[in-house]
Amino acid sequence: MKGGETHMSIRKLVPAWQKGFTLIELLVVIGILGILIAVVLVAVNPSRQFASARDTQRRADLYAVTNSLYQYSTEHEGNFPEDISGNPKITTVPTDAGTAGLDLASDLVPTYMPAIPEDPGPTSSQANTLYFLHIDANNRLVATAASELNPGQTIMVQR
Repeated sequence: MKGGETHMSIRKLVPAWQKGFTLIELLVVIGILGILIAVVLVAVNPSRQFASARDTQRRADLYAVTNSLYQYSTEHEGNFPEDISGNPKITTVPTDAGTAGLDLASDLVPTYMPAIPEDPGPTSSQANTLYFLHIDANNRLVATAASELNPGQTIMVQR
């Protein structure tokens, strides 16, 4: 036998290493990734973060409405729109008088603000922004909205 032939016969006896991962290795990696994703989602708590962001938007909307009303009163001898009494809902479209709501759009848009804001939650509509407005006993303007992050509590802006 020649030296080259012996070498070839040994190669045939030893199986070549195959490249790639086994099914078990892939399943272990997928399991570890699943556990890590679950831990991150629990730590971040996206629903709480979204509720917090919507509450922040509600507070900003209330400030925008109260600031616009004070700009209105400055240009109207200190008077607010006549409809502000009791605790009316703020609407963005005209409504009947009474408990149906208060349409501030005719008084504030577009001079004092581009549009009456709507609640960022999924249950608001143009006919009901879910924001409330009244003048308290000290003749101060108070705007309120329900907090999504802390149910049962209100977000209040008082000027």
